[in-house]
Amino acid sequence: MSHTLPSADGQDRCFWCHGSPLYVHYHDHEWGFPVAEDRRLFEKLSLEGFQSGLSWYTILAKRENFRAAFANFDFDRVAQFGAADVERLVQDAGIVRHRGKIEAVINNARRAQEMVAQEGSLAAFFWRHMPPSPSTGAVVPAQTAESQALSKELKKRGWKFVGPTTVYAFMQAMGLVNDHAPGCVTRAEVEKARAVFQRPGA
Repeated sequence: MSHTLPSADGQDRCFWCHGSPLYVHYHDHEWGFPVAEDRRLFEKLSLEGFQSGLSWYTILAKRENFRAAFANFDFDRVAQFGAADVERLVQDAGIVRHRGKIEAVINNARRAQEMVAQEGSLAAFFWRHMPPSPSTGAVVPAQTAESQALSKELKKRGWKFVGPTTVYAFMQAMGLVNDHAPGCVTRAEVEKARAVFQRPGA
């Protein structure tokens, strides 16, 4: 079974990204490229929590609405959200109106502040959990030993909606692994980016 499909431009891409220019753009320019910016790391983990039980495309299509609703995922600002903000967000039709997930993002913003105080940055903490062996992209699991360990550590620190499957999707997207399929036009680009990436905290 092939894990790639040809796109309109004749290039082979991961099978999951077809069907929308928005999805193709995300696949080509974001997914798997290494990220060291704390705000983006917090945003992605927050959005992966919202994605639980839904398709990533649903969340991606609403991403700008989420950014507007959650102060562009500036976790220092989100940490100040209170009960009135929760009620505002539950009424916001532009996002996923799940009270538990909304409250989790606010909780996690406070945990993110604690992590920065303890570790220096979110990036330094998360990149410690990069798997020691590179992914071939031939088999893409739902979770791994590394995502299980990271999930366990986050839960111990009080983070919410960070199960091992959610965490592995975060690791894939933020470049801790390169799970672009063999033959995908973007796989080599991601590998190049990862090769020159300065791993935070290393």
